[in-house]
Amino acid sequence: MRRGAILGLALLLFAGAAVRDGFDGWVEATALPPLAPETSVEVLDREGRLLRAFTVGDGRWRLRADAARIDPLYPAMLVAHEDKRFFRHSGIDWRAMARAAGQALRHGRVVSGGSTLTMQVARLLEDGTTGQVGGKLRQMRLALALERRLSKREILALYYERAPFGGNLEGLRAATLAYFGKEPGRLTPAEAALLVAIPQSPAARRPDRNASAATVARNRVLARAAATGVIAPEAAHAARTTGIPTQRRAFSAFAPHLAERLRSENPQATLHRTTLDRDLQASLETLARDAVRGVGAHVSAAILVADHQTGEVLAAVGSAGYRDDRRDGWIDMTRALRSPGSTLKPLVYGLAFDEGLAHPETLIEDHPVAFGGYAPLNFDGAFRGTVTVRRALQLSLNIPVVMLTDALGPPRLLAALRRAGADPQIPGGVPGLAVALGGIGLTLEDLVRLYGGLARRGREMPLLYSPGPTPTPRRILSERAAWQVGSILSGIAPPPYAARIRLAYKTGTSYGHRDAWSIGYDGRHVIGVWIGRPDGTPVPGAFGGELAAPVLFQAFGRLKPQAEPLPPPPDDALLLSTAGLPAPLRNFRPRDGVFAPSPDAPKLAFPPDGAEIEAGEGLALKVRDGTPPFTWLANGTPVVVRARAREVLLETPGTGFVELSVIDANGRAARAGVRLR
Repeated sequence: MRRGAILGLALLLFAGAAVRDGFDGWVEATALPPLAPETSVEVLDREGRLLRAFTVGDGRWRLRADAARIDPLYPAMLVAHEDKRFFRHSGIDWRAMARAAGQALRHGRVVSGGSTLTMQVARLLEDGTTGQVGGKLRQMRLALALERRLSKREILALYYERAPFGGNLEGLRAATLAYFGKEPGRLTPAEAALLVAIPQSPAARRPDRNASAATVARNRVLARAAATGVIAPEAAHAARTTGIPTQRRAFSAFAPHLAERLRSENPQATLHRTTLDRDLQASLETLARDAVRGVGAHVSAAILVADHQTGEVLAAVGSAGYRDDRRDGWIDMTRALRSPGSTLKPLVYGLAFDEGLAHPETLIEDHPVAFGGYAPLNFDGAFRGTVTVRRALQLSLNIPVVMLTDALGPPRLLAALRRAGADPQIPGGVPGLAVALGGIGLTLEDLVRLYGGLARRGREMPLLYSPGPTPTPRRILSERAAWQVGSILSGIAPPPYAARIRLAYKTGTSYGHRDAWSIGYDGRHVIGVWIGRPDGTPVPGAFGGELAAPVLFQAFGRLKPQAEPLPPPPDDALLLSTAGLPAPLRNFRPRDGVFAPSPDAPKLAFPPDGAEIEAGEGLALKVRDGTPPFTWLANGTPVVVRARAREVLLETPGTGFVELSVIDANGRAARAGVRLR
């Protein structure tokens, strides 16, 4: 009785105010609250699908709702159940209000509500109460004002964004994503009815907290929908047999590193559109997690995929688990500076091709060599002798690429990296020959840009995370040199058990096994993979060819069913054997390198070079390493031949300076100059 009396009193006060102030003037003078509430920042993929959303300031999920993308069944059920004369009244349904007041007076309790959808929107906009006279009067006045300034569809749109759905869920999209894991574009009758029922008592009807109450309320909505012809009775019956969700789903959190970066770079924006593909992103995030399983609790992985024809990034996986603290998952390893290992070698060879220093079939030496105090070694410590440049790159030999870098000059390598869009960081600020072997700081983004440029026939590839104009690309290499590099890299066999697809790819392992890399491309896409520890700690046994290369091939397999062919050779490409090359291109010789003896070459153990020795009746000579038999010479004259022993006694040749030499069975020699007194 009391609540009915309150309702009647509100009507009287409302009528009195209208008479006193003039109805129209009273409504027109209504101050409207803000109609555009704060909504969640959203990051979308290339098709407009949600990648990541953020809660608003008060911790609620409130996502913008586009009426055009809401299943028509939902507003039809909503109007039928809540306000069947919504499209005919001007904000207040006087008939419903009178009926509710009469029922309350007769029954001593509220039997039915008199609030229209517009009045509910008014209450939601101001977070007002429903049971107080002042609050009800304000809702009625605000509802009339809203109807005069907004269309019916605009009023419904406000309801879609502000209706409460239990807990911190506010708005239709937040509800469909949390309860059904989908957008509201396609809803079943059971889903639409539940969404109509929850806002009327969100705390009591939350399906994840009170499934029975939610089911009863949903079924009442279904019965009303069937009675008013919104759905067929058969559809209502089938919907009543459908279960309801009993758990909330987590909101999408794909590409978390990129989402955080976009929000921090443009904090005023509430919508960020990206070039990513959500399905591919989800698949590669799973691949990254699987790739490090069993490798080590602190090992992470990063994967970057781009369309090299446009530069658009299709997937950006910054770690093996954003919330995995053991792996420092919060660090975006696509942008972390690391040593690139051998992944810069293709660029060195491409520059050498452009400078006329070499051709893929040029012969080059893989022997010990020293550049001043720098004597590079191959990763396995072995030497292959004379090989073609093609083979040297495919085997990732260190000595040939250092010789080419010496001939080019390290600054030229750095300039090419910058033309590719990379930002190389030089330890100590002065580049040396070691830059060709990874003595430089680069990111996975940098390397994907570089290899994308190779795939684009030597033209710079922009890296685009959001749709937009692209800058004019710079030339990194000639089309011919880029094709030659791609032809060599595509001849590298896939890793064991990988799909037999043809990619132009290269692996790399940084010093101390801190980084395992694999970067590759086909005719359309480029993918980069990094595996290691974000803190830079070595990962024993981590090789790019064993860890990262299989992930690269799996990533291509998840991107598309088969690789796209690489481009044909340009018209100016010399497709010749070594013998058919012009004479200057048949063999490459280092500019400043001095070939050193191989590790197993003979060495004079005694006497040492520069020694002064008392001349006696004989001079003891000792040789270490080398292959017997040995020939000994004094001042160029053989003095002992075919000696199989490693120690011989030489008759003293007199006093003064003597040049001693020993030659082994393979023609390798060692020398020492001594003074006999």
